[in-house]
Amino acid sequence: MKYIDYEDNGLFNSGHVACPGCSEPLSMRVILNAIGEDAIGVVAPSCSAMICGGHPISSVKVPMLHTTLESAAASASGIKRALVARGKPDTTVFCFVGDGGTYDIGLQALSSAAERDEDILYVCFDNEGYMNTGGQKSSSTPLGAVTGSTPGGKTTRKKNIIEILAAHRIPYIATASPSHLNDLRAKFDKAKGIRGTKVIIVLVPCLPGWGVADDAAVRTARKAVDAAVFPLFEIEDGVHYRINAGKSAAGERIESYLGEQKRYAHLDPSQVAELQAEIDFQWDRLRQRAAPAQRA
Repeated sequence: MKYIDYEDNGLFNSGHVACPGCSEPLSMRVILNAIGEDAIGVVAPSCSAMICGGHPISSVKVPMLHTTLESAAASASGIKRALVARGKPDTTVFCFVGDGGTYDIGLQALSSAAERDEDILYVCFDNEGYMNTGGQKSSSTPLGAVTGSTPGGKTTRKKNIIEILAAHRIPYIATASPSHLNDLRAKFDKAKGIRGTKVIIVLVPCLPGWGVADDAAVRTARKAVDAAVFPLFEIEDGVHYRINAGKSAAGERIESYLGEQKRYAHLDPSQVAELQAEIDFQWDRLRQRAAPAQRA
């Protein structure tokens, strides 16, 4: 049995309003533990904002600025520059943002911060939709998934935000999952020691939005990794790829992952095969890009 390497330092409290069984608070607890007390957070309107809560009853024991949906990266950039001006360059400034505020509405501010290589740590909790406003689709919603605004299933692919950010040549980009907490912790420990723009995308299965059982969030996230739907990897300087976890040795196919969720219940075998082909294509591309580093 592999145990989780974790010791809580009390920066995240119980009593928040996340859905019972949600894996986002679990991820937040580990992330805040890695970031530490010398930090200031920015949170955009999202499930993250609801979970963190507002002053003076926030679940987070570091200062958190609630900003507009489109401006998290810009707000964090300003806070970091103010801290540097005050002689506090080592204070970590981080963002908690959903996929709607990252892939869509906040992409302009994030791209601008990345172009300037602002010294911020940007965390996207990716639940693949606008889940606290009725479960509408975002550009992070995968092909075929049913949402409040795509009742027949989304007809376009999920936006590849990782490669968009890699094109900015920022120092560090990574994917992470609550199913692999040691990996998640290690990536935040690493990011904290890097100057410049760091972005980590954390997959968070949405229980009501995806139609996942209350006790199945972490299991669903693990199946996403094992089937290479959401492989875990990191990119340094936009060009150096390293895979941390992906398709299991057994070559797990997508059916087990889809079977955990109601949003894919309408798919017929040919549509499942189409999704499998897309996953295989993307997995092969990732392996090719990571091959030099994996051999080193």
